[in-house]
Amino acid sequence: MTYVETIDYLYGIRLFGQKLGLETMQYLLRLMGDPQRSLRFIHIAGTNGKGSVAAMLHAVLSKAGYRTGLYTSPHLVSFCERFQIDGQPIAEADVVRLVEQLRPFLETVATHPEFHAPTFFEAVTAMALQHFYEQKVDVVVWETGLGGRLDATNVVTPLASVVTNIAFDHTQYLGETLSEITGEKCGIVKPGVPVVTAATSEEVLRVIRGTTIAQGCPLTIVGQDVHATRLSEDEQGQRVELTGTRQNYGPVTIPLLGGHQTINCATAIAALEASGLPVTPQRVCEGLLQTTWPGRFQIVNRDPTVVLDGAHNAAAAERLAATLRERCAGQKLTLILGVLRDKNYDQMCQILAPLAERILCVPVKSERTCDPDQLARWCMAANPRLKITVAKSLTEAYAQARNEKAEAIVITGSLFLVGEALDQLGFAHPTPAKTPKELVLQ
Repeated sequence: MTYVETIDYLYGIRLFGQKLGLETMQYLLRLMGDPQRSLRFIHIAGTNGKGSVAAMLHAVLSKAGYRTGLYTSPHLVSFCERFQIDGQPIAEADVVRLVEQLRPFLETVATHPEFHAPTFFEAVTAMALQHFYEQKVDVVVWETGLGGRLDATNVVTPLASVVTNIAFDHTQYLGETLSEITGEKCGIVKPGVPVVTAATSEEVLRVIRGTTIAQGCPLTIVGQDVHATRLSEDEQGQRVELTGTRQNYGPVTIPLLGGHQTINCATAIAALEASGLPVTPQRVCEGLLQTTWPGRFQIVNRDPTVVLDGAHNAAAAERLAATLRERCAGQKLTLILGVLRDKNYDQMCQILAPLAERILCVPVKSERTCDPDQLARWCMAANPRLKITVAKSLTEAYAQARNEKAEAIVITGSLFLVGEALDQLGFAHPTPAKTPKELVLQ
């Protein structure tokens, strides 16, 4: 198969849908020889911040000399972004080879009467494990896809488990209350394995504490046991005073913007310490400085200011709004907004619309896109004085915003939309290889 044919094959697996549960994944891995048993992991779950924490851990561990794998989803532009080793995405040729290697196993599972046909995410997760096994990585930074307990990534016993934070998202799968959602996320906790969380809600912490006590796990709470205090910030990044459980790392610089990234930084270092992997303070500082994570308050243009942010739920919108108040104060803000219909887009509109002078609502390139007209109605309800337009595409909306001489343009609402912006609007991206435009959440 060619690379394009291989990606088309993987997209075809999406027809099997989304099926939470571990039995199929465990059987598939047994057929493959259980590559995960030869690997070490730091497993990360949570509603928001997983990717940023993973990116910081990946950068620090790589800088410290560990051959470090990184598994995240979704990708923004190239499928190859999902599997990285020391900052380098997997080669297209290796994607082809892995699919050809695993395809007989996938077909065997699909015909077994006791198991469902593997989903896209199960197939890709199996590919990642095989890739990291073949490449003999020292440690894998391992991000969940959805939830934790029944997520396809939950087939490992890690060095440390991380639950970044808990908010309302994917409630149709994870539950309608914070306690229910937390219980699902805490499904990644394993007996005796250290746990790190940046959660602050007492309702959430009650579940996390109960889980760690029942499983006999040491618990580190960011803000109580580990601290990060922002000292300064400019468009290049922020200086943070970082104090871990074992030592004071002093002032460090992180390129990621926003007050929430200081919390993510502390979470990453707490996870590093909990893992037991030795890393010197100097390597911590150097690794954090080199962290890249596109699409998270990423400033891609200066005149006018253009920001890409993948905020895709109400909690993420709150963080984006706080960062916009800090970074874009006094600027007339144009928002280009596209959201998936299974998100709490009404709350997102209530949070973001009052900040904007102008909003252009656009479809997301996904069958799950929210109707832009519906989005516009919610934005108008949140800010009746707002000038709102529905555009046929992101490209049309961006051209219109530029023609209107907008002072600041923010493209947000979905990582799918951010990926399209990186791909179609000419902004630099670390992995420019193109794949079919239909991005995949899981």
